[in-house]
Amino acid sequence: MEKIAQKEIDWLMNLGRKKYGKNRYAFIGSDLRKNILQICLGLAGLFGLIILPFFLLIRTSVYLKLTHGFAGWAALGGGMIAAILLLITYILLLFRNIQNKKLLLKYSLAGVSTMVVGFCMFSLFYLSGVNAKSSEVRELYRSMHPIMRVAISTITLADGGLVVTEIGRVPADYERMGLPVNPASLHYIQHTGYVHAVDLRTNDRSYLRNILLRYSLQMMGFRTLYHKGTAHHLHVELAVRRNQRR
Repeated sequence: MEKIAQKEIDWLMNLGRKKYGKNRYAFIGSDLRKNILQICLGLAGLFGLIILPFFLLIRTSVYLKLTHGFAGWAALGGGMIAAILLLITYILLLFRNIQNKKLLLKYSLAGVSTMVVGFCMFSLFYLSGVNAKSSEVRELYRSMHPIMRVAISTITLADGGLVVTEIGRVPADYERMGLPVNPASLHYIQHTGYVHAVDLRTNDRSYLRNILLRYSLQMMGFRTLYHKGTAHHLHVELAVRRNQRR
């Protein structure tokens, strides 16, 4: 057998190290990507779990009103019940190892009901000055349909920069703005006793934020339309059934 040169031995050893090093770094890189993906999916899931009760509250309310003809307050009550049941389910799953389920259910029902009702009451009567174009808009806030008020308040939780530019109108307002009078405008007080439309500012906002805003409201069951009018804005309305109660 011929004697192997020292250079050949060194070359073989270096080749093995290089292969091992490449495999090790590839394994680490793959593991890191997997961990990042799991973290992102976990955060997305957590975000979804937080958003879902608010979405269910509004979507159920709109569904009961438009599909089954519920009165506005009754529909909102149905949405509140749906959100409460979902949150109680969260708690029961989170604390499933607790043996005294009756006591857990009792305190969960009391706590969650207080939280949901409190949020809705706050939403029905208050609009921050940050989210209103003017004091006049804030004064007209309570003239808007209760389901829409809760929806707008919910949106402001995720988008603190949201600005309501218009709620109620009368025919003279269109003439003053140099626009043709719209006799079917839902900005007028409807037979329900409430305004069923609101305008939201889209100027000075990114395209992505406006798209997310529009499709979020559409998923909740509202009709949306981009208007130019006197300024670019997103028109949002809750459809009216003529034979429907308040």
